[in-house]
Amino acid sequence: MARSNTKNVTLKFLSEQLGLHVSTVSRVLNGGVHDAETAASPETIKKIRELAQSLNYTPNTLAKSLKSQKSQVVGVLVPKLSDLVLATIYEGIDAAATKHNYVTFVSNTNDVPKNQRKLGEMALSRRVDGLIIADAHLNNAETTEFFDFLTQRDIPFVLVSRGVDGFPSVTCDDYLGGRLAAEHFLSSGKHQCIGILAGEPFASTGYLRAKGFKDYCFEHGVQLLEKNIIHSGFDVDSGYHAGLQLLSQENAPSAVFAVNDFIAIGLMGAVKKLNLLSGKDISIIGFNDISLAKQLPIPLSSINSPMYAMGFNAFELLLKIMNGSEAESLKMKPTIMCRESSLDYQHHS
Repeated sequence: MARSNTKNVTLKFLSEQLGLHVSTVSRVLNGGVHDAETAASPETIKKIRELAQSLNYTPNTLAKSLKSQKSQVVGVLVPKLSDLVLATIYEGIDAAATKHNYVTFVSNTNDVPKNQRKLGEMALSRRVDGLIIADAHLNNAETTEFFDFLTQRDIPFVLVSRGVDGFPSVTCDDYLGGRLAAEHFLSSGKHQCIGILAGEPFASTGYLRAKGFKDYCFEHGVQLLEKNIIHSGFDVDSGYHAGLQLLSQENAPSAVFAVNDFIAIGLMGAVKKLNLLSGKDISIIGFNDISLAKQLPIPLSSINSPMYAMGFNAFELLLKIMNGSEAESLKMKPTIMCRESSLDYQHHS
């Protein structure tokens, strides 16, 4: 018999290999002495234990605790709660939790996958009923392994803000949002040289927003140059430095899409540093439409994502999963808010 990957060894797998009912295998391996003796014959007990030992099976205490009692507590993992977007999403999560008589606690992973696994397991050891995860990384072995770990052990979880194919999530339709930004720029007929401050490539938010933007431009005959697509962190400082890099080039773009508002605000700082004017010399659109966007000295055009509703719906989806219902991922619709930071503001008003 082929040796199984140890992380895939479950009671179900062992029962299938032995041709026994899963409850029999469970009573032998996870029950007390009396349970084992009454579950099967001595020969069968021996076979079960030998196979379990050869495959390095260990009882899944985390899943057992989840199934044995409800704690009415949900763990939430975020990159940084100081991020206004994530704080707003968390407010939505917490409001829905309160509505259903749950409490939540949040852990900051600093967007590091190994921290995600460590903090996730710490939350599970405290017998949370499920997890909401806001720091998923695309194409990352540690992230995928952690999500597989949760799935194989029937531990309820939902991704929020960022998605990964194959796992339940509540996100904004980021691809559509990118297309809305491109449509806004191109509808004026003023822009042929356009840039993107694309955020981190490991985040589905930045990846899909940039992809939607690029695809719309391509479909409408506008070619984006690779040198005008710059990846950076999602914070203001990163946006400032990426903006200086982008706008200091020869033949700099006349319009720039920043995949979140913090990057866009940093970009506006770079525009000012270069003695240019946002909304006159450079057209700028951000993403998320944080409350600060419309209060800036030059109000920022932005794609509005329903952050609070995303959080609220993420908890509602998790609750369905915890109650054993089938639950489909949800994409929430973005809208564009046109303000003075984009040259097309007058065109759309």
